[in-house]
Amino acid sequence: MNISGIQKLTLLDFPGKLACTVFTSGCNFRCPFCHNAALVLPGMSDHIDEQEVLSFLKKREGILEGVCITGGEPCLQPDLEAFIKKVRELGFAIKLDTNGSFPEKLSSLLEKGLLDYVAMDIKTSKERYPEVCGVQNEKLFENVQKSVEILKSSGVPHEFRTTTARELQTKEDFEKIGRWLSGEKRYFIQQYEASGELVGDEMTPYEKEELTEFAKLMKNFVENVEIRGI
Repeated sequence: MNISGIQKLTLLDFPGKLACTVFTSGCNFRCPFCHNAALVLPGMSDHIDEQEVLSFLKKREGILEGVCITGGEPCLQPDLEAFIKKVRELGFAIKLDTNGSFPEKLSSLLEKGLLDYVAMDIKTSKERYPEVCGVQNEKLFENVQKSVEILKSSGVPHEFRTTTARELQTKEDFEKIGRWLSGEKRYFIQQYEASGELVGDEMTPYEKEELTEFAKLMKNFVENVEIRGI
């Protein structure tokens, strides 16, 4: 596993569980608003030995309940499944964060019962995906749509989430996202964060009142809608 960081305690990343977060490096998208450029762009991140992470987790048995695996894009890692199995053998639940561009891997992990929770990014409406993700690859976006359907039918707790800024989505885009995710239980609107380590140029965040209007619109399609980061 190409691991670049670990947050040793989080109360937020894994709903309902005291957890840590493991950061993998590398991503096949180039979303300009991404605030983890060091994890996305080649040659910018550190490397942490997998055994070091497993040793830390062993010491936290009975204290932590779960491990969130995020990135970058974790599904790029060829040994992701093997790593998850090692972590589960220590008694930890697994949450996977993904951009949804590897539906076969996602499906396999779900079918093998290796995931307890999945958070999948929905960048924008389908039509604007290449623009917002910074990648002109039609196959990638077909895969994203496949992953949405896989999660919808998986029976595994999951959420969809969208990081928002004026340059990324409009009210019309949110309505299209809502129709895309119609019938789902959990959706989060996330405020754009200008961290200083962006992949692209800085964006313009929406005001709280505007995000509230987007959330109200999404509630016509999704059962539970919340806003993060305000």
